[in-house]
Amino acid sequence: MQIGIVGLGRMGGNIGRRLMRGGHDCVVYDHNPQATDALAAEGATGSQNLGDLVSKLAGPRVIWLMLPAGKITEDTLNDLHEILQADDVVIDGGNSFYKDDIRRAARFRELGVHYVDVGTSGGIWGLERGYCMMIGGDEAVVRRLDPILATLAPGRGDIPETPGRAGRDPRVENGYMHCGAVGSGHFVKMVHNGIEYGLMQAYAEGFHILRHKESAELPENERYTLDLADIAEVWRRGSVVSSWLLDLTAGALASDAGLERFSTEVADSGEGRWTIEAAIEEAVPAQVLSAALYTRFRSRDADMFPERMLSAMRFGFGGHKEFPVK
Repeated sequence: MQIGIVGLGRMGGNIGRRLMRGGHDCVVYDHNPQATDALAAEGATGSQNLGDLVSKLAGPRVIWLMLPAGKITEDTLNDLHEILQADDVVIDGGNSFYKDDIRRAARFRELGVHYVDVGTSGGIWGLERGYCMMIGGDEAVVRRLDPILATLAPGRGDIPETPGRAGRDPRVENGYMHCGAVGSGHFVKMVHNGIEYGLMQAYAEGFHILRHKESAELPENERYTLDLADIAEVWRRGSVVSSWLLDLTAGALASDAGLERFSTEVADSGEGRWTIEAAIEEAVPAQVLSAALYTRFRSRDADMFPERMLSAMRFGFGGHKEFPVK
């Protein structure tokens, strides 16, 4: 299947590579010509600008945006609004706010252009592992995109089958889900990232408690010097708290026990805030997720081990560039 990809950064470039590996024809563009040239050297068709990309796609076109949420995505969609035609499909695979999706889809609908939002999880590991995708849009359009989505998804792998799922949507078991109407995909991904904040914070605080068990403030016979790297490793092996985040934590601690190369200043990329805003709108309590978000705010004025661990996890799964160590 032919697809245009706009934005060839940490995830967009690898999305193109995974699709090409799966036999799809990718036409690509990035504002950085070197990024475009790199994909072109691997078999994609490079483009000099958006208009050039659109001209190289056969109709009805499919264009996947993998851009930072906010102005750059808005500006790109505005430009596409001027050049796309009826029955074309534009996909926002970034972390846009779901209410923006609803507004944008209504505007494209006036042209007969379909808008699909895809919350995409997988970070820098997606090329090999695949991407978990949460999709919002019209069912018929999402079905049309299935060859692309199935290639990007992780597939069933060796995860055991969940009892009681007979007769349910098989796409979900392959790692991608049509969540509902436009905006629902990004809404589900938004809450996913809010939960991620809470999980990361729980690990960081737990390991902080373990690390301080050797504190001189404790009675001598109650002090332990614990190997955090080995604790993380043993918890990976059959523990109920095992997870990919714990895998990344174990790797970070094994190479740098004090996590000294990581900053204590932890960024929040928007989804955590939006999740708390949604909880307020729905009058749903979210104490853990709220506390995790506020801790990231606090991290900009503190120097604590848990924040180094949060930085290590963010770098591990997404290649996020944290603030430099001061």
